[in-house]
Amino acid sequence: MCASLRTTSLSLFTFVCTLIGVCTLIGAMVPLAAAQETRLWTQSRFEEFEKGTPQGVAIGSDGRLLQGPALKELVTTPSTFVWSVATSKSGTAFLGTGAPASVLRLEKGEKPFPLFESKDLSVQAIEVGPDGAVYAATVPSGKVYKLDATATAKIDEQKATVVFDAASIDGAKSTETDGATTDKSDAKSHYIWDLTFDTAGRLYVATGGPGAVYRVDVTRAGSKPELFFKSDEQHIRTLAWDAKGNLIAGSDGSGLVYRISPEGKGYVLFEAPRREITSVAVGADGTVYAASVGDKSHNPLPPLPVQGIGAITITIVQPGSLQAANASTSVPEGTELYALKDGQAARKLWSSKDDIVYALAARPDGVLALSGNRGHIFRIQENGDYADVAHLEAQQGLCVARGSGAELLIGTGNTGKLFSLGAAEKHEYASDVLDAGALARFGRVEIEPGSSGYELWTRSGNVEQPVRGWSNWTPLKDGAVASPAGRFLQWKAVLTANGTIGSVGVNYLPVNAAPVVDEVVVVPGARLNVQSPAAGQQTVNIALPSTTQNAGVSFDAGSNGPIQAIKDKSAITVRWAAHDDNGDDLTYALYLRGDGEHVWRQLKDDLTDKAYSFDATLIPDGGYQIKVVASDAPSHTPGDALTSERVSDRFEVDTTPPVVNDLTAAEEASTCTQANCTKPVHVSFAAADAASPIAHAEYSLDAGPWKFVAPVGELSDSKSEHYDFKVQVPESKAGEHLLTVRVYDRYENVGVAKTVFTTTK
Repeated sequence: MCASLRTTSLSLFTFVCTLIGVCTLIGAMVPLAAAQETRLWTQSRFEEFEKGTPQGVAIGSDGRLLQGPALKELVTTPSTFVWSVATSKSGTAFLGTGAPASVLRLEKGEKPFPLFESKDLSVQAIEVGPDGAVYAATVPSGKVYKLDATATAKIDEQKATVVFDAASIDGAKSTETDGATTDKSDAKSHYIWDLTFDTAGRLYVATGGPGAVYRVDVTRAGSKPELFFKSDEQHIRTLAWDAKGNLIAGSDGSGLVYRISPEGKGYVLFEAPRREITSVAVGADGTVYAASVGDKSHNPLPPLPVQGIGAITITIVQPGSLQAANASTSVPEGTELYALKDGQAARKLWSSKDDIVYALAARPDGVLALSGNRGHIFRIQENGDYADVAHLEAQQGLCVARGSGAELLIGTGNTGKLFSLGAAEKHEYASDVLDAGALARFGRVEIEPGSSGYELWTRSGNVEQPVRGWSNWTPLKDGAVASPAGRFLQWKAVLTANGTIGSVGVNYLPVNAAPVVDEVVVVPGARLNVQSPAAGQQTVNIALPSTTQNAGVSFDAGSNGPIQAIKDKSAITVRWAAHDDNGDDLTYALYLRGDGEHVWRQLKDDLTDKAYSFDATLIPDGGYQIKVVASDAPSHTPGDALTSERVSDRFEVDTTPPVVNDLTAAEEASTCTQANCTKPVHVSFAAADAASPIAHAEYSLDAGPWKFVAPVGELSDSKSEHYDFKVQVPESKAGEHLLTVRVYDRYENVGVAKTVFTTTK
């Protein structure tokens, strides 16, 4: 964690809130009864304003925008994480980083200087001592190095002075409350989470595995570490001082907040419902703030080590600790922030399911909470109100330290950057983008009563990204949007001194767009039946050209999937697909026109389904087309309604069976073999159809099985065909015989004829 802030009187910025009456706010989008009515796009809640882009603007939990601090990027480091930041009296900043592990020195106006580099995983904690030296703790080796802050060449870990080495502690002594000393050689730790100095210049080291706090008197040369406080927790994660010289410590394991006296006696102030205390801070009035995360029932984190690099968004430094910025789904949901006051029960001040708080800083106007994995900075007040005061250009805000004046320094992870948080020169907020769904005209803007000290601007366009050919920012004109009509709109609020703005609603009216009939399919010989087909009935799947056919899908006129119809040659089914960009309700009319005709004749009007069946026997045989006309009249006044149409491909209607003419059957001379004699019968007939070619013909002798017969020339491709063939009748069956023929056209209409003939022996 960053160097502790030892003063709480430093003011970062001042929030000025105007108390107003309670207003009833409209939701994000007002549901409309009819599509032609004016719509209202409103942003009024914290969650809605979070979708926008603030610059020097804080988003209050009450759904109001007010002036906030400015966030300025100072440097992007070569590392993935900036775990800790500390500053010297002269204002020089020192950054402890991870992946790779280093200490960077940053002086105003200069590039970062690599003061120290380690082969460890990260420089987890860093402090500037009273002597001006930089103290850097590395993990997982568990060493604290003393570095010359003014060195002009990079210091490697072999040449740096080690003032604390957890792996080599042996025989360390701890001062108990009764003044006795006890051997603590069993308390060896290899992970260091935090560093801090007391007023006497002594260094305190928070360790893990097991959790303990060691004290090193770095003011005396050769001073050895002593065990100041031992805990039965797995880790001591974070340290802070109260005004009485007590050390406040947060643990990982049971989520404990300790108050440790100057003599090293620990007292548990609070046990959090969650497993880990990620940060503690102490306010000017002595209130202790503690951020807690994690589920006590299990440890969701994977084993170590996991080396973080630029392409990896997770680095875990110790099993059982959430100290590392973690973007994986194994991170316990959210954070709970508690306020602890002497003589009062712990109070949950704030919670979030989406943000993990890594660092706290107590300020006069509220406690600041740096979070991941959305990179937000929250300001939380004693009454539970909160505001999102800045958005980091990184996934995690990891540490905070005091900069020059009222400025704060913020270290981040994914990527490792350093930001300054201070007074803003401008206070602007750009809203989320409205997608009207179609070209729209924009009207008056409704602002929540009580808003003041603001200017509102808008811009519009017809592509989703504002950088691609949108209009310029334009101020409102007489309270209405002056930007041109477009599909997309964005507004911007510019706050002046003490400015604040609440709910913002934009009235708009989508310009009516004509409906579109996308596809039309006509299927002769099929009839829609919403009910399940009866047993034995053949079915037909009717699919639009743009969809894949799926057998067995039941009829649904509102769907573009295949529908099922009953096979019925006396019916015709029309199916179509249509849409309206405005989302208007549509009705449909069907028109019919035959070959050579010029007038469309109405079949059906006021349809709401997208499929229709009608009786084919009502129209003569021949070629036809069907026109589908879609209208958005149900959603508009008669003068504003629009229509569109689409004409089907040509299809044929043929319900008349072919005619069989000149059917004759004549006996010819017998032909005999050794086995028997047969009597050839010469059969001939003609078949004709008025509308479609003859498909095939069959004959049956004496009600026997049907047998195929080919026309003369064998090719059946004409509306009239002639058939000439012989039927062999055994002499043993001499006598009267029945010959039946049937002829099919292409639409399975059948014509039947019969003749009776006699054979002799």
